Amino acid sequence: MSIRAIDEAPLSRFHRKLTWACAGGPFLDGYLLSIIGVALVGMSGELHLTTGDESLIGAAALVGIFAGGLFFGAVTDKLGREAMYTIDLAVLVGGSVLSVFATETWQFVALRFLLGMAIGADYPIATSLLAEWVPNRHRGRLLGVLILAWYVGAAAAYAVGYALAEAGGAGAWRWMLASGAVLSAMILLLRIGTPESPLWLVNKGRTADAQKSIEKALGRTVPIQQLVAAAAEEQSAERSRFRDLFQGAYLRRTLFCGLFYMCQITPMFALYTFGPAILGSFGLGEGNSSNLGSALISIVFVLGCVPALRMVDRIGRRPVIVWSFALMVVPLAVLGGGASLPIAVVVVCFCAYALFSGGPTVLEWTYPNELFPTGIRATAGGVATSISRIGAAVGTYLLPLSLDRLGVGATMLIGAGITLVGWLVSFAWAEETRGRTLAETSALPGRSRPATAERDHDLERS
Repeated sequence: MSIRAIDEAPLSRFHRKLTWACAGGPFLDGYLLSIIGVALVGMSGELHLTTGDESLIGAAALVGIFAGGLFFGAVTDKLGREAMYTIDLAVLVGGSVLSVFATETWQFVALRFLLGMAIGADYPIATSLLAEWVPNRHRGRLLGVLILAWYVGAAAAYAVGYALAEAGGAGAWRWMLASGAVLSAMILLLRIGTPESPLWLVNKGRTADAQKSIEKALGRTVPIQQLVAAAAEEQSAERSRFRDLFQGAYLRRTLFCGLFYMCQITPMFALYTFGPAILGSFGLGEGNSSNLGSALISIVFVLGCVPALRMVDRIGRRPVIVWSFALMVVPLAVLGGGASLPIAVVVVCFCAYALFSGGPTVLEWTYPNELFPTGIRATAGGVATSISRIGAAVGTYLLPLSLDRLGVGATMLIGAGITLVGWLVSFAWAEETRGRTLAETSALPGRSRPATAERDHDLERS
C-alpha cells in the first residue's frame, strides 16, 4: 500500500519539523541514558549506594528498553502512531521529575525501568511515523538523522553533566536529573499537533481521516477513491499479525534486523566504555574531565554517521551495510594487539571504527520500517530494538569481566568476531530498498500486487 501524494512529495517545512520532533525522542534517549552515569558519581556518595545498587540503577533502563520495544511496538500498530507519540514523551517528563525527588535505590530502579520502557517505546513509534510520512528519495537519510540525534543527546548529557559538576560539585546530581525533565517537556510541546500517519489510517479503513491528515500536513487533496482503493488493497491482503514476524520470509527479515542491530551495538557499547581509557592517555580520563572525554567519544561517532547519511540514498542500503561491517572488523582486529600497541595506532583504530560504523548505525531504524507492512511495522521495529538490547545488556555486563580476565586484546578480538557475524548476516540477508515505496519494500518476494493496487496506480497516473 502506498500513497503517491506522500511518496513523491517535495521535502517541505512539515517534513523538516516532523524530523526534528521525531529526532527529539532519540536525543532524549541518548541524554537520559548518559546523564545517569554522570549523576551516579554524586548520588553514590550522598545516598551511600553500593556497587550492586549502582549496577541495578544502570541496568534498569536497558531492561526497560527491552520490554518497552517488545510490547509498545505492537500497541502502536493497534492504537496509532499519533497517540503513542505524545504519551511516551509525557512518561519521560513524569519519570524524570520524580527521579529528582527519589531517595531510595528501589525508587531509582523503578523509575529508570519506567524511563527505559518509554525510550524503548519511542524507537518504533517515532521511526514508523516518520517513515510513513517522508518521500521515498529522502527516507533513508531522514530516518538516519534520528540515530544521529542519539549521539548528540549523549554528548550533550556529558557536557551538561561536566558543567553542573564544575558549578555545584557532587551535590549537583539532582540538577542533572532535572535537566532531563526540562528537555523532555520542550520536545513534548514540539510534538503536540502532529497529524496521524495516513498509511496507518488507511490500514484501519479510515480513508476520510487519511485525506484530512494529508491536507493538513501537505496541503494536497488526494481523491477519496484512491484512498478507498488503497484501503481495499490492504483489507484484501492477508492480515499481518505479531506471529507473522516469526514465520516464512518475515522470519528472515526479523532475524536480519535484530541480529545486525545487535552485532553493531554490542562492540560499540564496549568501545564507549573503552574510549575514556584511550582519552585518559591525553589527560582526559580522570575525575570530572572524563565527562568531556565521553562527550568527545560521542562526537566521533556522530562524525562517522554523516557520510553514511548521504550514501544510503545515493548508492543504496545493501552496499553501505555490507561494506561498513567488513571495514569495521579491521580496526577491532588491530586492537586485538592489546595494550602494547602505540597510542597513535589505538586512536586511529578507534576513529576508523567510529567512521565505518556509521553505515549500520544509520540503518538501524531504516530497515525495520522498510521491510515490514503497515500493520506490523512498529511491532517489527520494537522487536528489532529488543533483540539489540540483549546484546547491549550482555556486552555491558561482561565487558569489565572480559577486560579483567582476558585482557583488552582478547576483548577487542571478541568484538571483531561479533562484527564479523554482522557482516555475514548482512551479506546473506540485506535487501536493497533505496528509492522504492514502502509498499514495494515490505512486499514479500514473488508476491504480485493485488488488482486494487494496479487500479490505484492507474488512477494516480491519470
